[in-house]
Amino acid sequence: MEIKKYKEPSNKRAKPLSRVTSLASLIPPLKATPLKRFSQTLQRSISFRNESRTDIFTPRSFSRQGPPVITKRRDSKLWSETFDIRVNQMLTAKEIKRQEAIFELSQGEQVLIEDLKLAKKAYRDPMLKLSIMTEQELKQIFGTLDSLIPLHEDLLSRLREARKPDGTTERVGHILVGWLPCLNSYDSYCSNQVAAKALLDHKKLDHRVHDFLQRCLESPFSRKLDLWNFLDIPRSRLVKYPLLLKEILRHTPNDQPDKQHLEEAINIVQGIVAEINKKTGESECQFYKERLVFLEESQKDPLIENSKMLCCHGDLKNNRGAKLHVFLFQEVLVITRVVTCSEQLCYQLYRQPIPVSDLVLNDLQDGEVRLGGSIRGAFSNNERTKNFFRVSFVDPSEGQSHSLQANDAFNKQQWLNCIRQAKEAVQRSLSDAGTLGCKRHTHLTPNGIIMSHQEPKLERMDQSDNESDCSMDTSEISGDYEQMEQTHCCVYQKRIETDV
Repeated sequence: MEIKKYKEPSNKRAKPLSRVTSLASLIPPLKATPLKRFSQTLQRSISFRNESRTDIFTPRSFSRQGPPVITKRRDSKLWSETFDIRVNQMLTAKEIKRQEAIFELSQGEQVLIEDLKLAKKAYRDPMLKLSIMTEQELKQIFGTLDSLIPLHEDLLSRLREARKPDGTTERVGHILVGWLPCLNSYDSYCSNQVAAKALLDHKKLDHRVHDFLQRCLESPFSRKLDLWNFLDIPRSRLVKYPLLLKEILRHTPNDQPDKQHLEEAINIVQGIVAEINKKTGESECQFYKERLVFLEESQKDPLIENSKMLCCHGDLKNNRGAKLHVFLFQEVLVITRVVTCSEQLCYQLYRQPIPVSDLVLNDLQDGEVRLGGSIRGAFSNNERTKNFFRVSFVDPSEGQSHSLQANDAFNKQQWLNCIRQAKEAVQRSLSDAGTLGCKRHTHLTPNGIIMSHQEPKLERMDQSDNESDCSMDTSEISGDYEQMEQTHCCVYQKRIETDV
């Protein structure tokens, strides 16, 4: 009996790849290698950003959804996987780790250059050509990004020239000492980020801009990163340099001639980042001061005008459910409501500003605050009375107290920490000036939480997040990187309430 081979019917339909029928699909993507997620240890200022608020728009539920888009990813490469294994066998484990760290520095430069070129080619140029935004608007959003590309191409070229044919690199310290001063050009780019983010968020309200950015986001070349992710990459890279150089130094033998140059390079880059953090913080502070709207002349406290640094700010609620935006400057707490003036977000003062030197802080237990309105208070559940704290004047006759609600326990704690640090800083400065005895002292509240005065360490830039949300809370870098990433949370979180 003859057995016929079974052939599978050929009437199967091949599933077509989804087509992006937007202007973004006309843009040929650059050769992609994935964006290596830069360490998020150092994020620019302290900000209570609500991580749930992203610039990535989800597809409309009523829209017809095609097959999932295949996202291009970069394959991460190690030095030991890139070069001859026989060379690796001749090196000690410590030296291999050193070569890996140097290779990571070099590869990071390559990734950065590709992403900056992508931002320019896939976003800025098409939006300008198609008049989706004006040239002036794009200049504000992209800042001096063009000038950063040749800067990093120069470092990459130097590192490649120092690499031997077998893939090893003997010395990089002298290269970095000569190149790192170029990073001072980041000053203007980072200082512009707060204004750039604000303008970008505003332009997203334009359906043409929204549609273009959404379609880019859905395209493979974006790797599911939105435009702001690309624009924030330089800042993230900047604050990562101290960590990268310290890793190379850690695996460099004491008798290696490169050790001294690496130590010098680390000091140089830390000084540059600290200075940029400071200027970025001042730029951010000025940006928000210019957008404050005063209802009464008495609200114009000189402490606001004289502030050089914004410690933290974010969205909160009062005990009546009103949404407020609270700013903690160096020496004064300002409670505002968000309003729109000439199509621009502004912040209208709500009640009298509270000088940090006269501020009393109480950590309220869950359930301790009664929500406004007898009916609402009677039927409110436990969740609605959680995460409150109260700020008030030492002298109650000077102004009202405010019960403020954070989004969650973590955000509440960040606010408490920021306010305490601000109080400790003010108290220290008064003590140093010899005038502490003439000022009011803060005291311990019944709940055991009262502030001392301290100027918060504002660490911005890392990067990242915020998310960036950016409010560029981009600012500091110090050895306290991880703590900063958390404190970087003081800007942009929701919920605080006010006791009337």
